[in-house]
Amino acid sequence: MSKFIYQIHLILGVFVSIPVLAWALSGFLYALPNMVEGGTVEKIDVSRVKVTPAEAMLKANEVAGKQLPMTALTLLMKDGRPQYQSVGGLGADSIFIDAETGEARMSAPPSLKTRFFREAHFYYFTGSWQVTFLLLFSGLAALSAITGIYLNIVYWSKKLMRKQVRA
Repeated sequence: MSKFIYQIHLILGVFVSIPVLAWALSGFLYALPNMVEGGTVEKIDVSRVKVTPAEAMLKANEVAGKQLPMTALTLLMKDGRPQYQSVGGLGADSIFIDAETGEARMSAPPSLKTRFFREAHFYYFTGSWQVTFLLLFSGLAALSAITGIYLNIVYWSKKLMRKQVRA
């Protein structure tokens, strides 16, 4: 039984490690904005923020021409100006809303490097299968972890039993 579980654990490790590695590396590089986006991290100048989050969401809907299922509205400094970034409903694209003037525009097309990291990190390359893909690999990762725990328990319990028999 342990040999079968060991083989399943090894196979799962191969299938699970590739997307998990891509996700981890892309997340690590997202933590270093100069590596991916080519920008810098600036402190938000709140005294310059004139547009409320609700107004920014309305502006994003206007630019998109429809009611967006927004998943995030982030206030950040971009190019020296406070801006909201509306994410959700547009795939890998987003809408920037100037927090001083309310001017809204679609995000510029990302560079090839940025696009790669977004695709790898958020699994956009899977299209409408994104949730299914994430659930599948989450389940496989959990199964891999469970088989690893089982194999460790079996290994260490046998090792302890041998030690007790010798004593």
